[in-house]
Amino acid sequence: MPDMAIWLTRKCKRPTNSPGSTIGRSVYGNCPRPERQRRRKVDSDEHPTDPLADPPGPNFVRLGIWFYGAMAIAAVLWRTGIYGEPIFFASTESENQPVAWLANLGLGVAVGLAVVLLSGIATRVTKWGDELARAMAETLGPISTPDAILLAVASGMAEEMFFRGALQPRVGLVVATVLFAAVHFVPRREFLPWTAFALVVGIVFGLMFESTGNLLAPIVAHAVINGINLPMLVNQYGKPEAGS
Repeated sequence: MPDMAIWLTRKCKRPTNSPGSTIGRSVYGNCPRPERQRRRKVDSDEHPTDPLADPPGPNFVRLGIWFYGAMAIAAVLWRTGIYGEPIFFASTESENQPVAWLANLGLGVAVGLAVVLLSGIATRVTKWGDELARAMAETLGPISTPDAILLAVASGMAEEMFFRGALQPRVGLVVATVLFAAVHFVPRREFLPWTAFALVVGIVFGLMFESTGNLLAPIVAHAVINGINLPMLVNQYGKPEAGS
């Protein structure tokens, strides 16, 4: 997704004519000709687009919901369908133990807010934090705050169900955490701290899963982090959609 966004936002550069080029042959490739650009501007001024019919911004929120829904279904089919184990609990023994709902909920909220605070400090006082925030906001593009929260909650639930609920009981904490960090790797320098961040919080989420015996605390913490950070990134560093 980040690479596609960068590719779509890349500006066309006007090439120079080569000595052997044919007169009248287009040298703009897929880039619009200048006269076409001017004509499109006039047309847009005379016939403005209906904002309700053609909303601005990348349309990847719906795709993200489908993707995370498929990830959650795959997690359930893998652990429950194949191994017959409960997806929500760390083990069958944990399933038979009473769940401390309020304590686990409070733990998730506290850890999530602590991570949000630390990431906010890193964004304000470090160069790499600022660059990461701006790069992520650019990648997200114009997105409304409700859509950002919806995407954050869906990603938090699905990723915890897959990496902690389904994967960690099979391969262990270390391997599950490394794989979690690997899917958050983007081959750009400014995104490298994001991978390191995923590695650290992945260990924290995995330890919470093992210590509490269920997914409630990791899901809540993950959703709190994404639910606060994503809208904050869009509002402070990006361009939210109109009406957000």
